[in-house]
Amino acid sequence: MKAIVSNYRRSRHATNGNQMILIADGIKTKADAEKLKGKEVVFTTESKKLIKGTVKAAHGNKGAFRALFSRGLPGQAIGTKVDVN
Repeated sequence: MKAIVSNYRRSRHATNGNQMILIADGIKTKADAEKLKGKEVVFTTESKKLIKGTVKAAHGNKGAFRALFSRGLPGQAIGTKVDVN
């Protein structure tokens, strides 16, 4: 399944570089997002390096979910697609 990187998980004063908010096609509710918990997420850089993460929780009520990556994603990752397995 493909998902789009929406933004970093952030607060008013800080961003968490290794926590991203993702939006997947076909996931419209919080209950659907909760079913993805524990799945692996893979981001591929332009130089074909893989950055892996896992889905940790739903984010909001409209089907977005949070993924925790092993290292931080670059700012260029926002708006790009990742693989959810």
